[in-house]
Amino acid sequence: MSAPDVSTERPALPFPFPITSSLEPSPEYARLREEQPLARVKLPSGDEAWIATRYEDVRKVFSDLRFSRAAASRPGAPQLMPGIEGDPNSVVSKDPPDHTRMRKLVAPAFTSRRMETMREEVRRTVTELLDAMEQAGPPADLVASLTSPLPIIVICDLLGVPAADRDRFRGWSNAMFATSPEGMKDAMAARNALIGYLAAMVEARRSAPTDDLLGVLINYRDQEDRLTEPELISFAGGLIVAGYETTANRFANAVLMLMRHSEQRAMLQADDSLLPGAVEEALRYIPGGAAGGLMRVALEDVELGGVTIRAGEGVIAITNSANRDPSVFPDPDRFDITRTPGPHTTFGHGIHHCVGAQLARIELQVGLGELLRRFPKLELAVPEEELPWRKNVVIHSLTGMPVRW
Repeated sequence: MSAPDVSTERPALPFPFPITSSLEPSPEYARLREEQPLARVKLPSGDEAWIATRYEDVRKVFSDLRFSRAAASRPGAPQLMPGIEGDPNSVVSKDPPDHTRMRKLVAPAFTSRRMETMREEVRRTVTELLDAMEQAGPPADLVASLTSPLPIIVICDLLGVPAADRDRFRGWSNAMFATSPEGMKDAMAARNALIGYLAAMVEARRSAPTDDLLGVLINYRDQEDRLTEPELISFAGGLIVAGYETTANRFANAVLMLMRHSEQRAMLQADDSLLPGAVEEALRYIPGGAAGGLMRVALEDVELGGVTIRAGEGVIAITNSANRDPSVFPDPDRFDITRTPGPHTTFGHGIHHCVGAQLARIELQVGLGELLRRFPKLELAVPEEELPWRKNVVIHSLTGMPVRW
């Protein structure tokens, strides 16, 4: 017996849902997990799609190849935001076999063993940033001093981007996450500027080859013909944007969560073996943004969560909701760094599992550990309600965090 078609039984809900806290997902997700785990929504673009809110369904959307990322970047596909279509050259917009081809090229650079070799380099960078913050004296802006520069330094060094250009990349990345109608033009301009810079950088590297990750990708393009030129440039740009913005956001929010939970912070400072679990709990607990995931399009009719998703319809797997599913995470709304690490969905699942997940974990582990060791009495220099937030449907991030020690 096939699943019922409920697309016309209930009106589409306006999405993304309003939030009451930048560190909490919308309470609407808890209701939907119980009452309507596959819900029809109306997007800012005017399109309609489905959202999956239960853990089991979210994992299925990630792993079932009938839910296509490539189809979501084609003309006419449902879009979250008006005028912003997916980049068909991006690895995250590919299905097999193209995705398999591109993923295999970069995967060796991001193995757990190779990432571990970067741990001490990350530690040196953190130490340098904390040295500068301490020398400047309190109060200091932790976002500007540590949580924002660390990931952009790491990913730019990995790709071989000159240190003098890091701030340009950070500015482009910030602009590309703008979602207000007035910010759309700036977002598109930033994306074009990033692509133009990388294209020029690739050409320069062809006359002066390097052995960094960008040099490796150029070799795949020129010597082995395993990447197209647009794929090469999109790949590099995607690594920079994803490697910076999401890690910077999680880092700052994780610090804030530990300040809120002083008893857990004290446990962590007393026992650094708790650090990996604390990072996993921060990754699970802290929402990445109101939208909660990327669009996929059904290639054929698929039954999901008691609903038939028709061919051509869009579905968004909501990681913010899956990570609070009580069937997987007992007492899910409690932040607990001693929780037995669970298989959260923050880095995705299946073929599109984040290739840089281990690097992000290392940055968070080292960054949090060194910060708490260096400044054991770190505290906010302003009331929490005065902290400045940038809130949009893609990502919610602190734009500043005044601290003292």
